[in-house]
Amino acid sequence: MRIPAIFAIFAAFTPASGAEIDRFLLDLQAETSADQIERDIRTLVGFGTRHTLSETESAERGIGAAREWVRAEFEAISRDCGGCLEVLVISDFVEGEPRIPTRTEVVSIVALQRGRRDPDRIVMMSGDIDSRVSDPLDAASDSPGANDNASGLAGAIEAARVLSKYEFDATIAYAALSGEEQGLFGGKIVAAYAQENDWRIMAVLNNDMIGNIKGIDGVIDNATARVFSEGTRAVETEEEARRRRFTGGEVDSASRNLARYIDQLADKYIPNLDVMMVYRLDRFGRGGHHRPFNDVGFPGVRIMETHENYTQQHQDLRTENHIEYGDTIEHVDFDYARKLTSLNIVALAAMASAPPPPANVEIEGAVQPSTTLKWDRPTGAAARNLAGFKVYWRLTDAPQWTWSRNVGDVEEATLENIVIDNYYFGVAAVAKNGAESPVVFPGPAGSFGPWAPEGDN
Repeated sequence: MRIPAIFAIFAAFTPASGAEIDRFLLDLQAETSADQIERDIRTLVGFGTRHTLSETESAERGIGAAREWVRAEFEAISRDCGGCLEVLVISDFVEGEPRIPTRTEVVSIVALQRGRRDPDRIVMMSGDIDSRVSDPLDAASDSPGANDNASGLAGAIEAARVLSKYEFDATIAYAALSGEEQGLFGGKIVAAYAQENDWRIMAVLNNDMIGNIKGIDGVIDNATARVFSEGTRAVETEEEARRRRFTGGEVDSASRNLARYIDQLADKYIPNLDVMMVYRLDRFGRGGHHRPFNDVGFPGVRIMETHENYTQQHQDLRTENHIEYGDTIEHVDFDYARKLTSLNIVALAAMASAPPPPANVEIEGAVQPSTTLKWDRPTGAAARNLAGFKVYWRLTDAPQWTWSRNVGDVEEATLENIVIDNYYFGVAAVAKNGAESPVVFPGPAGSFGPWAPEGDN
């Protein structure tokens, strides 16, 4: 039986005013270390090349040495937290591809920090192990990959260091993905593994180049970051597309509302950082390691610097016309990388502290002076931290959610005298400490998935 809330008469619930989660998230961003990120980037650069087709037997050079170091780092972090991380090696063989012509094992390292109440719900931060120079098949030349993408991988390792000190309701995954430069193969393999093992991934935060502040456009900017997100789901069916045509949702996929969520967290918790939400899956005509997760239906975004420098991406180390080409360490701003890493840390902690996003959100109100939303409440252990739900709405051309109301621990709420035709609507779950889930847009267009586990734990 649904418990409704009619706004003319409901009594609003009051979670712990948000003060508890505010203090926690502010402390987490302050714990993020630029010095540690710098040490990790320097270590990764020190492997000479991390090309997917490079050396795997050496302990000092090549992709094999790099991924073994990553695994050792995750295992050391796990020892420090009493074994709180489960370190997985996820791999498969690839061959006959334009950039992987011969049989090659693509190996990724994923560390899982299991949640205490809802361990099957997963939020993930990823960075890439591999690097490349001008020729995508050149596995021998030095390829430092300092910014692309030692910066993102160092961020994921630092996130594990910071967050492993605490317990969360949901599971946090820290992923070091291989094969990105050869065709996003590490992400494809891990996404397939996640499906095969019934991982309920509600968010992938892919970090690819988070350390450069000097753009090819001449702009120096250490105060903004871009978040790319798909507008409609890659797995949308023909019937779902037909429904979206008449009810909306083109800019309200779970990935897009994840981007809005990150934008709001940046405004609230990360000093001197503004998020630019880019309404594209990725940069124009290009790709990143969130895409394989989007391709199979998992929400995901790309977080990165705002002003790229193409002389420092996918380039042989050389000097031409007084321009130094190459992705070398001197081009990385470690405090900027710290800032973007702290944004990830805050987002992971907020989502893992919040209850599951509401499932099966539906909306009605055609030819009526009011709008009604309905959803499924989580059950069992996942609901123990639930204080209630919050309904959001905005004008259809507004980029960010504008208005909201707490409606209580209910499964239905009506907004009196707010006409459905004029706004977009969504629902978020709120924890007792004030942590919120991302907003869920009604219908399949905005669904994060069936997050409520069966039974109690």
